[in-house]
Amino acid sequence: MGKFYITTAIDYANGDPHIGHAYEKIGADVIARFHRLRGDDVHFLIGMDEHGQTVAQKAAERGLTPQQQVDEIAPRFRDMWSTLGISYDQFIRTTEEAHKTGVRALIKRIFDNNPDDFYEKSYRGLYCIGCESFKQASEVVDGRCVLHPSRVLEQVEERNWFFRLSKYQEFLRRVFTERPEFLQPESKRNEMLALLDQGLEDISASRARFTWGVPFPAPLSNGEHQTTYVWFDALPNYLTATGFPAKGYRDRWPADVHIIGKDITRFHSIIWPAMLQAAELPLPRRVWVHGFVLFGGEKFSKTAGVRLDLDEAIARFGVDAFRYFLLREVPFDADGSFTWERFEERYTADLANAFGNLASRVVTMVEKYTGGLVPAGVAPETHAADASDLSAYTAFLDGSRGYLLHEALRIVWNIVTRANEYAQRRQPWALAKEPASRGDLEQVLASLVRQLARLAVLVFPFMPGKAEELWQSLGGPGRAQDQRLEALLRLDPGGWRVVKGPALFPREQPSAKASSGR
Repeated sequence: MGKFYITTAIDYANGDPHIGHAYEKIGADVIARFHRLRGDDVHFLIGMDEHGQTVAQKAAERGLTPQQQVDEIAPRFRDMWSTLGISYDQFIRTTEEAHKTGVRALIKRIFDNNPDDFYEKSYRGLYCIGCESFKQASEVVDGRCVLHPSRVLEQVEERNWFFRLSKYQEFLRRVFTERPEFLQPESKRNEMLALLDQGLEDISASRARFTWGVPFPAPLSNGEHQTTYVWFDALPNYLTATGFPAKGYRDRWPADVHIIGKDITRFHSIIWPAMLQAAELPLPRRVWVHGFVLFGGEKFSKTAGVRLDLDEAIARFGVDAFRYFLLREVPFDADGSFTWERFEERYTADLANAFGNLASRVVTMVEKYTGGLVPAGVAPETHAADASDLSAYTAFLDGSRGYLLHEALRIVWNIVTRANEYAQRRQPWALAKEPASRGDLEQVLASLVRQLARLAVLVFPFMPGKAEELWQSLGGPGRAQDQRLEALLRLDPGGWRVVKGPALFPREQPSAKASSGR
């Protein structure tokens, strides 16, 4: 059993969770659950980014203190992740004292190991409050940030501590070249290599204009105390969550993978590894960058009126159907669209008709023809194809072929299709009418239950609630989540007693939300 430490970006505490947050958390949850099925010791970290100018401004607009603002928003995120069945092990908040201590310790470690990496400088530039960063000319169109076109950029001038990012340009190039798996998919690594070709600029590490954040551990030469720049506060959460700087943090660090959105690639693949190198700490093993969820081809935007209510989307067909649709329809390495029409098509064709109907038919036939007891049977005719698909499924989820969750689901649905085709070809309902075909009937039913049991385990990372329902309906021992992938091909359901329950995916719209197990 190996250790596996997975993180997502911490969410900014200036609004409610939206579909982009959900997509990332569900995707990371699938990877975490997959590794648990492999028997790994998983630690899954999510949390909140609670400092910065935007949070302070939002709180002031509402007549709250920044702490009141973040204390109000954090539970709303936790409630949503509970609803979506996100099986995180730790929820970090950057306002926690342990995190603040860790941030200051990391900065002090950089001062100690590479004292010239921090220096004082007066700076004047365009600052985007939405990004909490200064913008280069290539990131500005018509005087506005390309990522936040509704915000007016501020002209900011002040004297700060600066971090000598430019020093690490060639180090980063070597990392990207010698460790191509460090930043994926390849398109994102190429983007960052192109950024290196343009030359890196040193970045501000402290700010004078606001106090809502971690105090920077060193004063300026004039004695002025400043606040740590929000990205120097946020990025270390992956490290401080391990208990850094307390003894034992290396039991978990370095992280195996950071799951992030494409809009923060530069921070995680350029600034963060440079900070770690300056502190003489190990780099994370991998940064995986996913794209955006669009709505009918448009980017979600409150100001542009392109919105989707998460509760409404979840309620449409239930939590597990929502999880399935997002990860089947939106590639985990590119942008993809959410539309209500496509959601309904996927639900009806993939879930209600193909998967749900298969489960219902098989359980009904076992009840009708063998008294509910799953007959003994040898390995099914589809065994070799299932074994090949299991290998591909694993490769799309363990990182060896990238984290292509949509491809893993496509593989699973190959098995669903194969099982339906097998049932249609062998026609157990016809075999049941011929006493001489009793042996064939039992073999067919045993094969179908075996495939359904495999499917319950394979879909568990994606649809944990429905997977457990199917497992219980088949009479499987214990829980689906306690099974192990390495034993899946040897799984023998002979002797299980099936119990027919409600349809997994009713064709009519459910009247209430479905729940997903943690």
